[in-house]
Amino acid sequence: MIAGMTTPDIETTWSIAQLADEFGLTHRTIRHYEELGLISPERRGTVRVFHRRDRTRLELIVRGKRIGFPLDEIRTIIDMYDETPGESGQLVYLLDQIAARRAELELRRADIDRTLAEMASMEQRCQADLSKLRGAR
Repeated sequence: MIAGMTTPDIETTWSIAQLADEFGLTHRTIRHYEELGLISPERRGTVRVFHRRDRTRLELIVRGKRIGFPLDEIRTIIDMYDETPGESGQLVYLLDQIAARRAELELRRADIDRTLAEMASMEQRCQADLSKLRGAR
């Protein structure tokens, strides 16, 4: 290499197998996201070549699914990055969606807590009744 010269940046790319392994997804799931237009890998013949943008979008999809967003909502959030008002609008919208999802989960948690308390009470009554029945013999 000649002093002062650098090699050109070679963009990192990933195969479907690499991304499937990294994110714990099936190839079919990744192809489904492609069919929905959530990601758009380059096609080289029959081979899909995923660029950084695809990897980032896939990471956002996985994160969104993990916190319970449906795919159409994930698409809206991701697509907002490239639309007016851009990233700031995307972030404001995402914060609103997170607040709504959090409120939903808090309600579900309260329902679960009530159900667990009812189960514990019923379990205690059953244990007490069973003890009485066993003692009566």
